[in-house]
Amino acid sequence: MVFLDFEQPLEELHNKMEALRERQDLTEEEIEEQVGKLEKLQSSLRRKIYNNLTGWQRVQLSRHPKRPYTLSYIEMMCSRFVEMQGDRCFRDDKAIVGGVGRLDNMTVMFVGHQKGADTKARQYRNFGMPNPEGYRKALRLFKTAERFNMPIVCLIDTPGAFPGIEAEDRGQAEAIARNLFEMARLTVPVICVIIGEGASGGALGIGVGNRIFMLENTWYTVISPESCSNILWKTIDYKKEAAEALKLTAPDALELGIIDGVVKEPLGGAHIQPEAMAKALKKHLKKEINELKKLSPEELVAQRIEKFSAMGPTETIKK
Repeated sequence: MVFLDFEQPLEELHNKMEALRERQDLTEEEIEEQVGKLEKLQSSLRRKIYNNLTGWQRVQLSRHPKRPYTLSYIEMMCSRFVEMQGDRCFRDDKAIVGGVGRLDNMTVMFVGHQKGADTKARQYRNFGMPNPEGYRKALRLFKTAERFNMPIVCLIDTPGAFPGIEAEDRGQAEAIARNLFEMARLTVPVICVIIGEGASGGALGIGVGNRIFMLENTWYTVISPESCSNILWKTIDYKKEAAEALKLTAPDALELGIIDGVVKEPLGGAHIQPEAMAKALKKHLKKEINELKKLSPEELVAQRIEKFSAMGPTETIKK
């Protein structure tokens, strides 16, 4: 198991349980009895820790190496999935995946960022940082879904769009801006869920939806805490303070009116019980899709535009 720094007390208990199971001087009954006591203590301690998480600790959880990624959720939620590749202009961007999946009796177009489970896979997926062709592939799939009247589900998990010069040469800014424009006008239901990291335009490039949700231990803001700290303090040493100041957690985003709801994770995070997390997310998606299907194409577009237009405090000054 992988433990984060704030989970050190849990790691110590875990190591004690593992050491107990290897002891030869105790009977099986004695080992089980002592392990059971430690498991109860660990459960109580985990609840105490996770009921008082800071912004930075949630950022750490969103990056947990064992956390499920887009393809993991699709595999667990869908009875069948056919991946669609390529932007029909340049190449297939492995940092964004998408295709048609069966969500019980629903046919849904899934689009999402994909990271990798190990170093080789992360390099292959460019660490979940899309190039312009990734956003153009996403747009192609959005338009396909619209043509065949399929609801769209976007699963967001990226540290940001790829910042390389070659990405800018191929029109990174234009590709993201085009997606914002076109997603606002889609005539089918669009649901966006932040399942990990939601950074800047990299996340927003597939983040314009009728409903926007965040899993409990995720973050969504214009810049990562490290980058914010580096800009303001010229060092990343203040990343914890930056995380608090950015108001990047799911409860913060809900309070600010940026998202529509928070999907609760299993105690300890989505990586502790990925199947349970996928089951909860599937149930939530089906409910929201059924709600949105009641709206006409014109109502879906109007609702989406009104939703984003209302974000942020405004004040009318009379002369």
